[in-house]
Amino acid sequence: MCEAYRAAMVLSGAGDALGYRKQRWEYCTSGPQIHQELQEMGGLGKIRAALPDWPVSDDTVLHLATAEALATGEQQENPLFQELARRYVDAMKDMEGRKPGPTSILGTSQLRPGEPGGYRIPFNPGATGCGAAMRSMCIGLRYPRPSDLSNLVQVSIESGRMTHHHPTGYLGALASALFTAYAVQGLPLESWGSGLLKTLSVALEYVQRAAAETEPNLAAWGYFREKWEWYLSERGLADGHGPAHFPPAYGPAERDVIYKSFSLDGWAGRSGHDAPMIAYDALLAAGDSWEELCSRAMFHGGDSDSTGVIAACCWGLAHGFGGVPEGNHMELEYRDRMISAADRLHHLAWGQS
Repeated sequence: MCEAYRAAMVLSGAGDALGYRKQRWEYCTSGPQIHQELQEMGGLGKIRAALPDWPVSDDTVLHLATAEALATGEQQENPLFQELARRYVDAMKDMEGRKPGPTSILGTSQLRPGEPGGYRIPFNPGATGCGAAMRSMCIGLRYPRPSDLSNLVQVSIESGRMTHHHPTGYLGALASALFTAYAVQGLPLESWGSGLLKTLSVALEYVQRAAAETEPNLAAWGYFREKWEWYLSERGLADGHGPAHFPPAYGPAERDVIYKSFSLDGWAGRSGHDAPMIAYDALLAAGDSWEELCSRAMFHGGDSDSTGVIAACCWGLAHGFGGVPEGNHMELEYRDRMISAADRLHHLAWGQS
């Protein structure tokens, strides 16, 4: 299990770096073009994901901020949330060339760690992006058991709305954390989506109880659920049982079109609901193939680093480093920090070194 935690954190960073390609692929709108460029480079096995050409993006910097805050072992609500807020603010000093999203920039500028309630920011009607989803997988590593669900819900929501105070944004954090916990538990992939829908009622109860601008949160609550209900119906997974049904033609070009249909604004993977949705779609189809996972989650015409960072974390828990070219992860930026955070989270979650 400790090795699985390491693979989750490290491969998450690898998925980010591969999908990002120093901004080149994150902002490419054509999956076929990315696949063509990959082929010209000699394929996935030829990529050495190392500086200076393959940095991690803001996604991994902020994921590490979440993981290292959780790794302090702080259990009390206020100190933990203050620590998360402090580390998010500090992480924004490490964004040269990493392209953080405007909502993350705005949200962290509003945080006041150390002050009473300084981890809360105002509701933002436009905070629907994936910036909370992309940094929350490690919450599932810290709170992996079914009995940890209330902690997972609370921490994912509160950490998510430190920048993305809108349900479409912070429920993406819940989805990423929950899917990671499901991967630790070894639950069948086909059940994850329906499990998320069931957990939304727990999340709603928490949001009402927390009483932080409840009215606008409730008014904006429906979209996330409706879009996930639609997706699960499309894949034949509404009842939580497989197999998943995919379109008969579903290559890179077709995926670009279909992933856009998941989206809020035409940019696939950009929002809190569809970054984990595309990651989940890729996991359902990839099986134990790292190359297939990358093809579907990292190499598409959309927010490919954010979908990659989520998908690779869950895949790593299930499959470890097996079948992953060493060049894709052995020299990865911040790899040592990822390993250290993974070991600490494993110890805190399971009481073992």
